[in-house]
Amino acid sequence: MRARLLVFPIKGRRNWCFMRFIDRSNTQSQSSQSPATLRQLWEKISSNTKKSTAANVELCIDFAANKALLEKAPPGSFKNKIHSLGLKLLSRVKPSEIFLKSIPKQLTGVEVVFPSSLNPRLVRRRLRHIALKGTIVHKNYFYGSVTLLPVTSAFAVLPLPNVPFFWILFRTYSHWKALKGSEKLLELVSDSSTNQNSSEKEHGDEASENDSDEETHPPLVMQASEELERLIGDGNDVSKCTLKDISKVFDLNTTDVLKYHQQQN
Repeated sequence: MRARLLVFPIKGRRNWCFMRFIDRSNTQSQSSQSPATLRQLWEKISSNTKKSTAANVELCIDFAANKALLEKAPPGSFKNKIHSLGLKLLSRVKPSEIFLKSIPKQLTGVEVVFPSSLNPRLVRRRLRHIALKGTIVHKNYFYGSVTLLPVTSAFAVLPLPNVPFFWILFRTYSHWKALKGSEKLLELVSDSSTNQNSSEKEHGDEASENDSDEETHPPLVMQASEELERLIGDGNDVSKCTLKDISKVFDLNTTDVLKYHQQQN
């Protein structure tokens, strides 16, 4: 499994945008298989006997998040207020976390698209930086969220939906997923993978078949883009309109891309 990433500076050389290209086929398959009711959720968990417990827990948390935070309701109702609160909380999630969550543990390689004027080593260094920072930050937040789960579960005695508990549960899962994404990205963009490949090539004919496969599908491919260079210009201050154009051209999630612009202000 491979993924395409887009990396470019938004304001000078300090604030950068990191996004994964939208996988249309994967998105459609996930949406079609996502359970909409408790009965469908139970049937899906029952049919996933060969899958790990973690996969079923992830399915339950996704279902709870979609129902509690994203499901629409009649205007003015209590459910609609919870929906609005959920959207407001989700809008505060940092774009870097969204990016790291999009890196699954099954990933075997990435293709990085960046402006042609940038040095590939600089782009790779920025990717390593966000991955390394993610392993530290999301590990701390993950353990912090876990410690809050017993506290928020006490609100279950109230005759109201336990929104704090479900929110902390969702944040725990989100930080865990971002942590695993950080670790995988760091593994793919680190120098150790390149050094390992070069050392294996020294063994000669015994590893020739594996070497040819690694040359065809290396863990990291750097691709300079003239079109991206033209869109961002000098990169000193990329506007919202430019970010929208980049999203359309490279098939990105416009809402997530614009979060980078909001974050820098």
